[in-house]
Amino acid sequence: MPGTIAKNRDLIALPPSGGRHYAMGKLSAVFKADEDETGSGYSISEWIIEPGQQGVGAHHHDENDEVFYVLEGEPDVLTGETWGTYAPGSFLRIPAGMTHDFRNNGDQPAKLLNVFIPGGFERNMPGIVKWFEDSPDQA
Repeated sequence: MPGTIAKNRDLIALPPSGGRHYAMGKLSAVFKADEDETGSGYSISEWIIEPGQQGVGAHHHDENDEVFYVLEGEPDVLTGETWGTYAPGSFLRIPAGMTHDFRNNGDQPAKLLNVFIPGGFERNMPGIVKWFEDSPDQA
């Protein structure tokens, strides 16, 4: 049930490149923990945005908050109707219902740590990968 307390209390310890990988052209994601491991409480992933990646398209999540923490690079993030550029160490909490997107207009890869609350976003990843495969202008 979404939002329940995590029943699986096992340690998750991954090496730097560990997790479940999803490649989408100039965008990739590595899921570190998801609903099976957190009792649907949250999912945690790292998003790597290569230079020139112009986002996934403005969207929102009706029932999920998202937290982004910039690890590397300077990605642009859309919040509502405003784009902003964020340096490493920047933190964003995007509440449920807020339109958002991200892109990388810089010349270095950008990395974002993402927490999706409650969990379950990883269920969408096969469809998102397929969308990128079917959209050559995005890859």
